[in-house]
Amino acid sequence: MQFSSFNLSESILTVLEKAGYHTPTPIQAQAIPVVLQQQDVLACAQTGTGKTASFSLPLIQLLITKRQNGAAGPKVLILAPTRELAIQIGENIGTYASRTAIKHAVVFGGVSINGQLAELRKRPEILVATPGRLLDLLAQRAVSLQAVAHLVLDEADRMLDMGFIRDIQKILNLVPANKQTLLFSATMPKSIEDLARSIMRHPVRIAVTPVSSTVETIEQAIFPVAKADKIGLLTHILKQEKKGHILVFSRTKHGADKIVRKLKQAGIVGDAIHGNKSQQARQKALSRFKDGSIQALVATDIAARGIDVDQLHLVINYDLPNEPETYVHRIGRTGRAGASGRAWSFCDVEEREYLWQIQQLIGREIDQVTDHPFPIASDISYAQPQKPAASTANAAKKRKKKRKAKRPTAA
Repeated sequence: MQFSSFNLSESILTVLEKAGYHTPTPIQAQAIPVVLQQQDVLACAQTGTGKTASFSLPLIQLLITKRQNGAAGPKVLILAPTRELAIQIGENIGTYASRTAIKHAVVFGGVSINGQLAELRKRPEILVATPGRLLDLLAQRAVSLQAVAHLVLDEADRMLDMGFIRDIQKILNLVPANKQTLLFSATMPKSIEDLARSIMRHPVRIAVTPVSSTVETIEQAIFPVAKADKIGLLTHILKQEKKGHILVFSRTKHGADKIVRKLKQAGIVGDAIHGNKSQQARQKALSRFKDGSIQALVATDIAARGIDVDQLHLVINYDLPNEPETYVHRIGRTGRAGASGRAWSFCDVEEREYLWQIQQLIGREIDQVTDHPFPIASDISYAQPQKPAASTANAAKKRKKKRKAKRPTAA
């Protein structure tokens, strides 16, 4: 199957050909025809499968086909959970629509609203937005949603995880009831199912590469290491890997900044990207990472949404995530579009349960690498970590309570 089989306009096909798009990915092959038929879509596909093109291309085609003045305001509204993802979607749309007259705008928080107001005055037909900033603009009456005919919720699971459900409901109350709704999610928990039932009309369900699967071209490995030795191991790896983009995941913002400081002390140029950074700082770090000015980018999970770097050679989980699905999302940043990639994870003794949960989810054991300068003394077992029996735990609580009761009271 080729993109030309979708009856897309020559202007779109020319851009795709120039960009090297030839064969649609599975999610694109299934979603594009359905979106063109203006049916609702509930799609589940993991990171790196080409979701943005699967909804952007057919929506641009629909706008070309039925361009009309009508009510003022955007005809397509795309909601994204983070500014990085919103920017990435906007960049892709800018490419796909570059040979058409379709205009788009991207709005997100963390920056001055004035520039975004100026973009909205150009009357874009496609609006990409984070929920919070969109509500700010609606409160100022800077934009109307009365003309929205196509609504997209991208990475809906992450938006709900980030507490956007109330904002989404407010926005849903402001768009026309008679619209096409496209909901894309990497996971399909009950909260997503409930949301879909409340806003969609007989959606076509599409499931591609479920979240429990990892791309076969990604080489995965576990490095057992003591927590105190993680920075030493990371420094060693980065000095070995002198070329290529390396994305490092930290569980916390403070941890990300600390890693960057330690790398700098070791003579390694890196930068951090997380929610406490200004939008300008985040974009600068991402640009420096893409152009090779820095070797390593240290990110938290939320901030990493929207990072799309060609030929990302290595993903390192400095901290194993406490949600196994997050592991799949993280390593999906490499090995995209059939390319090979590597995903290495550090695991200390306290993270054994996270490792067990990850392997249960993906249905395989990940090879361990013990031949490194910081081997751990204790074994990182693949077996489920044993928790104290209830009777043992209760007995421990009773002993603690008894000791506390015997302590002398202060005079």
